[in-house]
Amino acid sequence: MKYVYGLVLFCSIVLWSSCRNDFETVPSTGNLEFSRDTVFLDTVFTNIGSSTYNLKVYNTSDDDITIPTIRLGEGENSQYRLNVDGLPGKIFNDINILAKDSIFVFVETTLDIDNLPGGGLEFLYEDKIQFDTAGNQQDVTLITLVKDAVFLFPEDLGNGIYETLTLGSGEQAVDIEGFFLDNTELNFTNEKPYVIYGYAAVGPGDELIIDPGARIHFHKNSGLLVANTASIKANGIQSQDLEAMEGEIIFESDRLEPAFEDVPGQWGTIWCTAGSTNNEFSFTTIKNASVGILMDSNDGDRTLTLKNTQIYNSANIGLLARTADIYGENLVINNSGQSSLALSLGGNLHF
Repeated sequence: MKYVYGLVLFCSIVLWSSCRNDFETVPSTGNLEFSRDTVFLDTVFTNIGSSTYNLKVYNTSDDDITIPTIRLGEGENSQYRLNVDGLPGKIFNDINILAKDSIFVFVETTLDIDNLPGGGLEFLYEDKIQFDTAGNQQDVTLITLVKDAVFLFPEDLGNGIYETLTLGSGEQAVDIEGFFLDNTELNFTNEKPYVIYGYAAVGPGDELIIDPGARIHFHKNSGLLVANTASIKANGIQSQDLEAMEGEIIFESDRLEPAFEDVPGQWGTIWCTAGSTNNEFSFTTIKNASVGILMDSNDGDRTLTLKNTQIYNSANIGLLARTADIYGENLVINNSGQSSLALSLGGNLHF
């Protein structure tokens, strides 16, 4: 008999619950609250996607509500992309939020500065997320600074295969994704930032000149390579304002968000290979690499001169020298994962 009573109780619970309307809502009255009133999507380079940023939308009322519309101000023409409570798009209708609950809105963008009004080297792009319409409308502003840049990358050979450089010979040969800079690319100016994918190589007998104030950014697993008999000269100048960095040359990652400002190991290295000579760095900062500078051996001329230079946040080693001839003056190397300064296999070293 007790089983019969149990079955009756179970059926009663099922019938009672099936009669409930858990999704009965009332329209939003414009009293939503937000985790922030402006979402700053940090600076991005043209045609490179931003990180994904989030906005939390709160229903602080005692009622389950429906937001009739959530949309970007520019609608389908907006350069932003949204994901509202798991749904991708730019315009959304009838989004429910339970009482005392919240939803996430995720925002990202990819901007082409050539398609933005005014163009130029920088452009501040804005839009709004609009919640509801008319008298109940609430807005959250979206802001992104997009920068133009010079992009350098290996040639796409098709089928997912890219141009490579061969290091070493015989059984010791290693191929890395990279390319040689041509004669028109051997002067990095300060007019636009440079963004490098793969390893940009200075060919034998060539010299790469980097002007004061230049900014060189590297994608993951990218860097600079200086070949036998080639050289790099990155000589910045000290600004009149000692706190300013206008004349300083900076090598860093292509991730511009503040969260990545001091993260080690975001790119590869500046590799001055065996036989490269008269490499110079002054008033230069090299940060967040795997190895800041790798200087291989040379028989003859000075291989590397470092003056008024900083190398920091290297995942492995700040300056790795192997049978090198180096002169360093007013040089700071710190915060490295293994060793800030590693001098191996002898050489001529003056600090």
